[in-house]
Amino acid sequence: MWREGIEEFIERGQISPARMRVVDRNAIALGVTELQLMESAGKSLADCVTKVDPGRVLVLCGRGNNGGDGMVAARHLQNRVSTDVCYVDGADRTPSCEHQLQVLTHCRVELHPVKCRDDVVQLRHLFENADIIIDALLGIGASGPLQEPLLACVGLANTSPARVIAADVPTPGMRADRICAFHRPKVGESTVVDIGIPLEAECYVGPGELTLLPKRRKDAHKGEGGEVLVIGGGPYQGAPYLAGLGALRAGADIVRIASPIFEPVPDLIYEPIAGRKIGMEHVDQLIRLIKKADVVICGNGLGADSHEVVCAIAPHCTKAVFDADALRLPLPVAREETMFTPHAGEFARITGITLGSDPVARAHAAKGAKLPGTVLFKGQTDVITDGERVRFNRTGSPSMTVGGTGDVLAGVAGALLCHLPAFEAACIAAYVNGSAGMIVEKERGQGMLASDLIDRIPAELFGNGRS
Repeated sequence: MWREGIEEFIERGQISPARMRVVDRNAIALGVTELQLMESAGKSLADCVTKVDPGRVLVLCGRGNNGGDGMVAARHLQNRVSTDVCYVDGADRTPSCEHQLQVLTHCRVELHPVKCRDDVVQLRHLFENADIIIDALLGIGASGPLQEPLLACVGLANTSPARVIAADVPTPGMRADRICAFHRPKVGESTVVDIGIPLEAECYVGPGELTLLPKRRKDAHKGEGGEVLVIGGGPYQGAPYLAGLGALRAGADIVRIASPIFEPVPDLIYEPIAGRKIGMEHVDQLIRLIKKADVVICGNGLGADSHEVVCAIAPHCTKAVFDADALRLPLPVAREETMFTPHAGEFARITGITLGSDPVARAHAAKGAKLPGTVLFKGQTDVITDGERVRFNRTGSPSMTVGGTGDVLAGVAGALLCHLPAFEAACIAAYVNGSAGMIVEKERGQGMLASDLIDRIPAELFGNGRS
């Protein structure tokens, strides 16, 4: 359900291709089908073309969804203007593009499949006689150098007297007299058209965020998934181990636990800390361990008496997640990227601001606090901000009030921080941890344990929403 006031946190202006893929996927998760988005985009593209009142239109379509947008435009142009469609033939066409091609076979358009340069050259007269050429060859997913027959299409379009209108983004190397951008501009000097994407797809995190996860290389070796150090325990012995297991399930390869308390968890590497709590006498030992880690998670089960240690080691951390007992003043800050994961009480402790459950008020407070890093403000609706951008997460369950779920979240966030910027890592961690909690609630109800979340993390993180 739409929450009034959240619209002010929606980003405006130019959007990156990666972010647009997130928004598209989130819109689909909210119930707008890929074909609906394609229909809206293609119809808007056709409307842009007819404003020029052309006599002949040539639509150049690739095998991806951008090509599908062009095919929809051709269908809407069939009764307005003479329309030819030059499309790249091949078996690797996306399902939605294939769907639009099959529909076009029943329309009053001329279809011209091309597989090689010679096929395109034989259509030279179409390029020379067109008033408008629609460039729907490659969309925001384009990468690598152009191959034939795309190169030939670009070459003939660039020498054609026709005006070129690009669908969303121009194909690399092709001139564009006008760019018809869907939803938001991806490059400068674009004409933006609305294609009906729900606003929530922009400001709430969802399965679209999972498209940001880097894929593991086939020849990856041990350690490339990231090395995480968890510093905590003493007063509360389970917390650092929950964080460590959360990090492993979120893809970290090696997780070390620096703690005075040993728990027999064979998947975690125990780094013993002498005594009953972590003190200043352990700083040198911790710094040596920090140098091995890509990310440090600090504070889980640490207790209130070790904050001097946290402040001493923080400048030695390249990236860090500060949680629980590390969330005290003075606030620790890592060298490059820092993430803070407070609940309402911890947020009040470090900012002096006490807030209720209203997500808009919490967002204003979290953004306005200007903390030196990314804040994952936990609650019924999580708020994630880096001081500029704001996202909301509503996955989760009332049963997650059980102790330890925040430790698992910190672990997931730490693993993701090995490979992603802190803001994106926090968004994904909040979404996935909450989604796992919703699954467990269906199975265990109010009998949920924090440890129940851990084995659900991989399916939510690496299984759902990715293609």
